[in-house]
Amino acid sequence: QVQLVESGGGLVQAGESLRLSCAASGRTFSAYAMGWFRQAPGKEREFVAGIRRSGITTHYGDSVRGRFTISRDNAKNTVYLQMNRLKPEDTAVYYCAVRILFDRDYGTEDEYNSWGQGTQVTVSS
Repeated sequence: QVQLVESGGGLVQAGESLRLSCAASGRTFSAYAMGWFRQAPGKEREFVAGIRRSGITTHYGDSVRGRFTISRDNAKNTVYLQMNRLKPEDTAVYYCAVRILFDRDYGTEDEYNSWGQGTQVTVSS
């Protein structure tokens, strides 16, 4: 089973940037598609971005497209989420997840198999 650890969250002002990292254990990281989700208080977990195992193909949720960029470094077993022009509504706990079945850059929460513990992102206005 893949173990995931997120980092990079924090408190920023609207318009600023953050980069989240997700380090994965195991030697098969490059075999899996990866995704980022987020969950705000009182809301359901939301798909943010996904990336296929090659790193070439990506997909974004409507609310972050054009502001966030997902990438991966298979040599470092790490996936990143670059978040630019942050807004207060981006405030949430951000989770990375691994998708073991099917190499796709999107999916529902149920299609991802292992999750990190989450990292808090807070954007003040």
